[in-house]
Amino acid sequence: MNSKTNVKLVTIAIFVATFLTAVEGTIVSTAMPTIVGELHGVSLMNWVFSIYLLTNAMMTPIYGKLADVLGRKPVFIFGLVIFLVGSTLCGFSNSMATLIISRAIQGIGAGAIMPVSFTIIADIYSVDKRAKIMGLNGSAWGIASIVAPLLGGFIVDHLNWHWVFFINLPIGLVTIAMIQIFFKEKRRIMSSKIDFLGSILLMLSILSILYSFQRWGDDGIDLIVLISFFIFIISLLLFIQWEKRVEDPIISLKLFNNRTFVIQNVVAALISGFLIGFEVYIPTWTQGILGLKASMAGFAVTPSSILWIAGSFFAGSMMAAWTPKKVLSISLFFILVGAIALGSLPINTPFYLFFIISAVLGIGFGITITTTTVTAQSLVPQADVGVATSFNTLSRTLGQTLMISVFGIIFNTQMHKEIVKTPGTKDSMMDILINPQTANQLPQHLIPKLREALYQGLHGIYIAGIFIVILAIIINLFDKKTKDYLQ
Repeated sequence: MNSKTNVKLVTIAIFVATFLTAVEGTIVSTAMPTIVGELHGVSLMNWVFSIYLLTNAMMTPIYGKLADVLGRKPVFIFGLVIFLVGSTLCGFSNSMATLIISRAIQGIGAGAIMPVSFTIIADIYSVDKRAKIMGLNGSAWGIASIVAPLLGGFIVDHLNWHWVFFINLPIGLVTIAMIQIFFKEKRRIMSSKIDFLGSILLMLSILSILYSFQRWGDDGIDLIVLISFFIFIISLLLFIQWEKRVEDPIISLKLFNNRTFVIQNVVAALISGFLIGFEVYIPTWTQGILGLKASMAGFAVTPSSILWIAGSFFAGSMMAAWTPKKVLSISLFFILVGAIALGSLPINTPFYLFFIISAVLGIGFGITITTTTVTAQSLVPQADVGVATSFNTLSRTLGQTLMISVFGIIFNTQMHKEIVKTPGTKDSMMDILINPQTANQLPQHLIPKLREALYQGLHGIYIAGIFIVILAIIINLFDKKTKDYLQ
């Protein structure tokens, strides 16, 4: 640790940067109906979110390597600057096409914030304190889940949707100033050439696999999906072959010789995939089936964000005493209980039960994600912490992006099966049902049948979620029974 670094102020700056990215998704979701109404682009709405995830995931491993080679500060500040440029362009957008392009730029910048934040935490805190600090930093997501819907609603009602993006500017500029002034690190001299070909092949493989799943979820399997998947296979094979030969690879393949490192990242990907299904579709349940307002529905997952912090604190103590395998066995048990509960819920489930399930899952998520992140960092030499951290972040992002497409396929297929069985109903009615403000426009005698169709779609997602968690538990069983931390 560099003694000149103001640890407290740098930690605050990291917290603010994390909050900035955490609040972005929810606040844009709140404003999206207004944005779509003004820009007339409902058919392109999904791409406002998807392109952000695509470019974010694509750039994450690149930033991780650059953070190791060039230093944390310049990469972190560069990412924030690009994020703010993208935010500004989003605010000035006057069509869905320009908004989507601007969101792509925003995602390119955001790809640096999360992995480099975790890397800086690894630099300024010892292993035994790291889990607690990550828990505190993770509380930004909990705060964002409460603040973002209220803030987004206020901005849209009293200003206009453009300010949803402009509000990032003052916060981001203050964060950049704090990192520039208070975070001190030794100037690094680039000791090797950057692996540009490896970076391009890796970005191509990530982009093609994510696009193929996104397209599959939207339009089913077609020629473009198959071509995208073929490009993924070829670019991945070329990437692996190139990384074996290059002097300083963008991702060292030696990392994958460590069984614990591989297992921790696979578990992180699977649980992050389950997590996105929980967070995205529970509000759909509470609005479409229970008929609650959007603001109230969003609070159904809030206990998860709050208990996540407690789980992170527990993870610190547990990792000090036990192996990663044992810690994950306990945390995955909590998640499995929550997953089985979700998969068993009847259609008339009262709202308060979602609070209880959300709390149980929050503890499991907090322990699992914190443990996988800290373990991934602790298994590699200091010189590779940035790459290891960014790969862990990439694993989680890939898990979320791929599984949200799979869940979408399950959801739409199950709903369609039910709708076909019921005369007088059609798929387009589901859009009206999910919005409590428009549900009363539907014929009253069809609403119970439509809710049953929605329930079957959601039920299919959470049955799939049970199998995802069980798979994570099985994979964790193959881990070592000993610790082999390097730091």
